[in-house]
Amino acid sequence: MTNLYVGNLPWNTTETQLKELFSQYGEVTSAKIIEDRETGRSRGFGFVEMEAGADEAIETLNGSDFGGRNIKVNVAKPKREARF
Repeated sequence: MTNLYVGNLPWNTTETQLKELFSQYGEVTSAKIIEDRETGRSRGFGFVEMEAGADEAIETLNGSDFGGRNIKVNVAKPKREARF
C-alpha cells in the first residue's frame, strides 16, 4: 500500500473526484481532502492510498492540470509525531 500526497488542489475538489482521478491507475483504498479545523474548508491538499499503480499515478499526474491547477503528486512523508 502506498500513501500519496496530492497538493495544489482546487478548493472545491471532493474526495469522490480525487478517488475517481486516481482510480484510472489502480485500486484506491482511500482518498482524503484535508480541511481547516475551524472553517471546514479545504486546505488545498489531500492524501490518496493505493494498493497498486501509485508509481504510474505519480508519473502521469504530477504537474498535470486538474480543475485549472497543476497538481503535485508524490509519495507522502510519514506523519510527524506531535511535540509537546
